[in-house]
Amino acid sequence: MKIYVGNLPFSATEEELRSMFSQYGEIQSLKLITDRETGRPRGFGFVEMDNAAADAAIKALNKMEMGGRLLKVNQAEPKKTGFSSARRW
Repeated sequence: MKIYVGNLPFSATEEELRSMFSQYGEIQSLKLITDRETGRPRGFGFVEMDNAAADAAIKALNKMEMGGRLLKVNQAEPKKTGFSSARRW
């Protein structure tokens, strides 16, 4: 299951996230998202774990405080593709 981790402090590192999430099970992948142009952190990322570990991590870490911010941890929604229906040519 892919987990969305939002409202991260900009100082958060992949090592910190790996340490937090590994308490609940094996991490299959972990990615902090950065701005394409500046390379600076965007304040969110994704972690992939098996379903049982992901559920446990979501329950334990959602609304946990990190660096003065309350984390938003939930199941990631599928990436939206294509043009918006509001865009007309």
